[in-house]
Amino acid sequence: MYDQGFEGVIGHQDIIRHLKNAISSGKVSQAYLFAGEKGSGKKMLADLFAMTLECAEGGTEPCMTCPSCRKALSGSHPDILTVTHEKPNVITVDEIRSQVVDTVSVLPYEGRYKVYVIDDAEKMNPQAQNAILKTIEEPPEYAVFCLLATSADALLPTIVSRCVVLNVKSVKDSEVKEYLMQRMNVPDYQAEIAAAFAQGSIGRAREMAESEDLNRMTKNAVSLVRHVHDMSISDLTEVIRNLTAEKQNINEYLDILTLWFRDVLLYKATKEIDNLVFKREIMDIREQAEKSSYEGIEDILSSIDRAKVRLRANVNFDLTMELLFMTIRENCNG
Repeated sequence: MYDQGFEGVIGHQDIIRHLKNAISSGKVSQAYLFAGEKGSGKKMLADLFAMTLECAEGGTEPCMTCPSCRKALSGSHPDILTVTHEKPNVITVDEIRSQVVDTVSVLPYEGRYKVYVIDDAEKMNPQAQNAILKTIEEPPEYAVFCLLATSADALLPTIVSRCVVLNVKSVKDSEVKEYLMQRMNVPDYQAEIAAAFAQGSIGRAREMAESEDLNRMTKNAVSLVRHVHDMSISDLTEVIRNLTAEKQNINEYLDILTLWFRDVLLYKATKEIDNLVFKREIMDIREQAEKSSYEGIEDILSSIDRAKVRLRANVNFDLTMELLFMTIRENCNG
């Protein structure tokens, strides 16, 4: 996606337009806050912005061929600095001082700007945030700061007030699906499920589309809901035994079940197919919609949510899954 510049970005056209206008008008701000969930595309947008600022062609798109762009693509541009941190959950004041405060006074080596990219900015502890605040308040004219955070609320209000806040919103499922099919050659059915899973995140959609685990879990989950009404207790016990071997993926498995029963509920209410994730299984969706009551489907969806809560609370795995599957079986039998 990076090698196509802004043209290769899916969605976020309002943000791209703002960044391009800032570049073309010569009114680049000195601090930007890209706020959005993990995988929303904020890192890609910040990186492309930095690359464009340093591009030797001086346009509103990185040319991708000049020495500056090639260095940026390889992560070796001396004037694009990405802040790193040793501990996974915190960025310390020493790291901000050594990588930002103590280096910002050094003039750019090659380009017009010196761009700092601070990913996971919400992980800066209070001391680190205060240190970066002083630098953002009185920066050199060549410095541009790109802070990336899940939410503006995660940072000091005084930092946010000095930034241009760009809210990186989720991409539409239809655009995610189109991207997977056209750019990654993912089959329609698989792209539909991956897009539903991704919840607007292109990054997560790519991971899901390339995941063999997801394909296997989807097949297993669909097989379960197809036959659950005929399953005995011993059959369900065998399913639980197989799931125990891949507990690390249980949330994704439960998400697949949620998508399935949302399809059942949607079809029961509208009799329409276009908005279903599991279009290919329409015969099974239709059969379950006819057999199940609205209350029963809602009970199943609530039970899936309860199972997630119980598993996070370390309630016994087998017991949690048994209770869930019994609820599904009871409500799929009409």
